[in-house]
Amino acid sequence: MDVKEVEVDFGTQEHVKKLKKKGKKQKPKKGKKPHKENGETKEEAEKAKTDEKPPEIHFPPTFSVSEIKNKQRRHFMFLKFKQEKRKEKLALKKKRKKERQALGDKAPPKEVPKTVENQKVYDETTVDPQDEEIVFDEGTDEFSAYFNRLTNPKILITTSDRPRGRTVRFCEQLATVIPDSHVYYRRGLALKRVIPQCIARGFTYLMVINEDRKISNGLILSHLPDGPTAHFKVSSVRLRKEMKRKGKEPTEHVPEVILNNFTTRLGHSIGRMFASLFPHDPNFVGRQVATFHNQRDYIFFRYHRYIFKNEKRVGIQELGPRFTLKLRSLQKGTFDSKFGVYEWVHKRHEMDSCRRKFHL
Repeated sequence: MDVKEVEVDFGTQEHVKKLKKKGKKQKPKKGKKPHKENGETKEEAEKAKTDEKPPEIHFPPTFSVSEIKNKQRRHFMFLKFKQEKRKEKLALKKKRKKERQALGDKAPPKEVPKTVENQKVYDETTVDPQDEEIVFDEGTDEFSAYFNRLTNPKILITTSDRPRGRTVRFCEQLATVIPDSHVYYRRGLALKRVIPQCIARGFTYLMVINEDRKISNGLILSHLPDGPTAHFKVSSVRLRKEMKRKGKEPTEHVPEVILNNFTTRLGHSIGRMFASLFPHDPNFVGRQVATFHNQRDYIFFRYHRYIFKNEKRVGIQELGPRFTLKLRSLQKGTFDSKFGVYEWVHKRHEMDSCRRKFHL
């Protein structure tokens, strides 16, 4: 292949010099001041520049952060967007506060913030504890013997087969919370054989703690001798050593029991089941409280000791352990995995379709 040299004419030397002269900036001559714009001096112009505010970022109405493909830039713009929203919210809050102070008594009432609790769907099974039908059912259900003071609670706490150390410590700490409870190791014994032995020895409850990969993840609570049996999912277990600012070891005093927000028919039954775990008369000298708090169908267990600071102020001190329960099923009678009749079963795909509807 032949290559030919081609001469390129860039113009004459005079033409090149003219182009260079055009690109140079003309310097002001000595003795003459630069041109003043609108009669301003140099100091006034500099002062005006310092007084100018930095330009604010305004996003277009159709702006979407997800359209930015660069990850770092997208994250930066998202933080800026959140910052702008926060500033607008604070400015609106201050404006409303000033308006309320100016209006005084004529100010409109404050708006109630929307939460999941006050926007929840009303459940038809919500009951009134003073209703005649509810009182009749309470007098004839499986827990009536306990509430009529005919029986005293006695609990057997056991685990799944071959438990790990953390599950064993969890059972031992539960035994210090619930009075008259006994911890036994199963050693491969089936629950169908354990239940008749418990009934023969006068136990009123069988509590089984299940574990998976060294973590407690399930709890079976069976009321003896006639049931019912509840199966819970266990999560967020924290033992006493894992807790910050914990108090001293709990004493042997019988604690008080607080049941919060068990409003439906199902929740009422679960609340009575938890109440019948503890003896009738608490020892107020011990100042210990066991709380079962239901919120959005999650049952939070806390164990506290309250401390009187003076005549008006009271402080609380958490003793532990703490854990969270989620009801999976409620079965009639004692535990029977094959032929048991279920009163209620949690069907996740059907029941969790609406986040504002709760069952307890």
